[in-house]
Amino acid sequence: MKNEALFRYLLRLGDDSLILGQRLAEWCGHGPILEEDIAMTNISLDLIGQAMNILDYAGVIEDKGRDCDKLGLLRLEKEYTNVLLVEQLNGDFGDTLMRQFLFDAFRKPLYERLVHSTDKQLAAIADKSLKETRYHLKHSSEWVIRLGDGTEESHSRIQNSLDNLWRYADELFYSDAVDSELTASGILPDLSGIRAEWDSTINVVFQQATLEIPANNWKFGGGRLGRHSEYFGHLLSELQYMQRAYPNMKW
Repeated sequence: MKNEALFRYLLRLGDDSLILGQRLAEWCGHGPILEEDIAMTNISLDLIGQAMNILDYAGVIEDKGRDCDKLGLLRLEKEYTNVLLVEQLNGDFGDTLMRQFLFDAFRKPLYERLVHSTDKQLAAIADKSLKETRYHLKHSSEWVIRLGDGTEESHSRIQNSLDNLWRYADELFYSDAVDSELTASGILPDLSGIRAEWDSTINVVFQQATLEIPANNWKFGGGRLGRHSEYFGHLLSELQYMQRAYPNMKW
């Protein structure tokens, strides 16, 4: 049924934002310079805010009395369906920026198309989120170029970040019966157009950054099916601690 497919898609969309927002929040107070500490914390807040809007709407579609707090903080590990990319460790500054860039280059064209969704609530969420995501992409792409075309040390390290994270990028374009059903009804866009724009964006930025796309064809996946990396359980324990320790707490 369409509502079941929409619910599952909203969980994927919301989980991507929530988990990446949680990862970026770990930089708070640890940024390499004050401006970047503030910038990454603000991007984290943007992503968590997007997750709240998306997961609240998922709760409405599910109609079982679960809001963004219950869906975001009280599911089991295998019930989260975010891509593996967003749960990877922050590593150094280059690792964080490369992870962010690969994600932002996908999210921007996705939201640009979702604003035309036949589902008006999803379109409204996408429209609000797009304004933030355009900034996120500008920020991450400029830093990738700056590090790649910088010193020998910065170039080597950001290239290493790309080599390590590239294997997770393909899962951004994971598609199954959920996507097919929603695309047929005009709720979701065709991913092929988004893939073409993503390819163009990363090629332009990597050329300016003098970075080379890894030659290997490794494609890691499983996140969309609830199979996560070894890092996810630790992330989830921190994310859920307060709600698990003090059920139904309110800020």
